Amino acid sequence: MSEDLRQRALDSLTRARSRTAGLTGCVDDRELTAQHSPLMSPLVWDLAHIGNQEEQWLLRTVGGRPALRPEIDSVYDAFEHPRAARPSLPLLAPAEARGYASDVRGRVLDLLERTPLDGGGRLVDSAFAFGMIAQHEQQHDETMLITHQLRRGPAALGAPEPPGPGPDAAGLPADVLMPGGPFTMGTSAEPWALDNERPAHQRVVPAFRIDTVPVTCGAYLAFMEDGGYRDPRWWAPEGFEQISQHSITAPLFWRREGGQWLRRRFGVTEPVPAAEPVLHVSWYEADAYARWAGRRLPTEAEWEKAARHDPESGRSRRFPWGDADPTPAHANLGQRHLRPAPAGSYREGRSPLGVRQLIGDVWEWTSSDFLPYPGFAAFPYREYSEVFFGPAHKVLRGGSFGVDAVACRGTFRNWDLPVRRQIFSGFRTARDAGPGEGTD
Repeated sequence: MSEDLRQRALDSLTRARSRTAGLTGCVDDRELTAQHSPLMSPLVWDLAHIGNQEEQWLLRTVGGRPALRPEIDSVYDAFEHPRAARPSLPLLAPAEARGYASDVRGRVLDLLERTPLDGGGRLVDSAFAFGMIAQHEQQHDETMLITHQLRRGPAALGAPEPPGPGPDAAGLPADVLMPGGPFTMGTSAEPWALDNERPAHQRVVPAFRIDTVPVTCGAYLAFMEDGGYRDPRWWAPEGFEQISQHSITAPLFWRREGGQWLRRRFGVTEPVPAAEPVLHVSWYEADAYARWAGRRLPTEAEWEKAARHDPESGRSRRFPWGDADPTPAHANLGQRHLRPAPAGSYREGRSPLGVRQLIGDVWEWTSSDFLPYPGFAAFPYREYSEVFFGPAHKVLRGGSFGVDAVACRGTFRNWDLPVRRQIFSGFRTARDAGPGEGTD
């Protein structure tokens, strides 16, 4: 088992570095050092930060090796410097950042080969620290992809189109009934699960209905055309204040030209695709749409039950389709495609009750605040999760086309401020079950 995990760690680290190289190698040094939005770091900061975190956790902490570049630790400390301030720091130049990250990686691969992966403590058992760093790099790869979406200028990235929805998509029900009762939420068994996913615990969730597919651009346009952005009835007060103050009338990157809605996607302007899950909406926008539709956002527990619970066996799966790792037939992940697939795609990735696209395509807002599970213990550092707990952040689940499978599973929890729109965020809606529906 430890050798399988060693190979998994090697594959995950290699895949992450290949993606990092693609995101930073497709633009020139001027673009790498520019700050394309005050919401994001310069791409070159992310590149060196990836190497610095890898050095600190794997070479120094796991390997006990002396620091290679201790003078840069403060520069690449994400908690010490907000993103808007990072361009003014003494950043490594692109060539130096690449050289540093490459040097660290070479030493890490040697360390991975030599490190026993059982009996050495929680940080190294099951290759946890190596998996944590692979997830960290892939999370920054998604962050860098967001930066590419925000940057102006010609397209620098390309990818094939996602698969179509398949012949059965047109006949899918609008929503699916999830039976009420207990289920196991979170995990105590997933070897690379992060602290906020732990421990596994029982939750009782009343019966509810959840959308079969994420809300599409076409459905969201109906909300817009019905005056949804102008009607305060649908909005949380702070959300309506936000859209009014900033003159927000559509999802980020959308604009109306003549009688048509267009969007900008990685440097290309195109018509808004009606069948695609809506993207780049804030929690406030998702919540307002749900109210307008006579529904609500699902709670985090409802979302996870829909994604993991098998009513027939009563157990919670790793993924909607089962315990096997995702393949291209299951979900739109890993920046394989640079857009969500049409609603109703990925039949092989459906849940036991037929809910689709719960993994990949778009991060899905839930109604829940980001809070610890009962029995939570910070590991290996408080700043990963604990400092973000509270009502300021809302939970997103499921992963987007921009995140790799190593950092996406049925228990994985993402979170952000409810105003955020630059992230690859969408949503689906839910409602309480009717009288007599959904008893286990």
